Amino acid sequence: MVTGSTSKPQQRRGNTRQRIQDVALELIAEQGYEKTSLREISERLGVTKAALYYHFKTKEDIVVSLFDDLMTPIDELIAWAADQPPTLETKREILTRYGVALANAAPLFRFMQENQATMRELRIGEDFKERMKGLLDHLLPEDVTLTNRVRCFSALFSMHAGMFVLREVEGDIEEKREAILEVATDLVTQAHRS
Repeated sequence: MVTGSTSKPQQRRGNTRQRIQDVALELIAEQGYEKTSLREISERLGVTKAALYYHFKTKEDIVVSLFDDLMTPIDELIAWAADQPPTLETKREILTRYGVALANAAPLFRFMQENQATMRELRIGEDFKERMKGLLDHLLPEDVTLTNRVRCFSALFSMHAGMFVLREVEGDIEEKREAILEVATDLVTQAHRS
């Protein structure tokens, strides 16, 4: 069960900035980052390029803003984890909350997965790795062995990979998310009992 939030993706249609981000992400998913232009984004939105420029000067600005929005809940989770006792229960809650963040940002994670070169060019990849290292640090047991470090890293990796691998598998999305969380939790639990 997810604590403190629903696992449905957030509705992001409330303002022009969010609409621009959503449309840009849709177009990039359809035709790729390199083939998507600001003109196409403005046309799909039904606004002028000037209106688009008011919010974002470049396509890169849009992607970076999406990433910044995604990182906010992860940064909040890392800050929350830093204030908690390093118990197994806290680590399980970290995974649960991280699962919610992943579910809410699934389209952006697909973009990150499918556009790795762009991620490196925009330095988003490095920023993301730093966050994942911070999250991993809060999952590790006190006396960590290499094997248990791999277990905890694999828990995070399982959560990421599960989003992509299981999207093609038939079944209820909530059941898939719960299965992914169960596997990740089992790995972290095993790391703390070894």
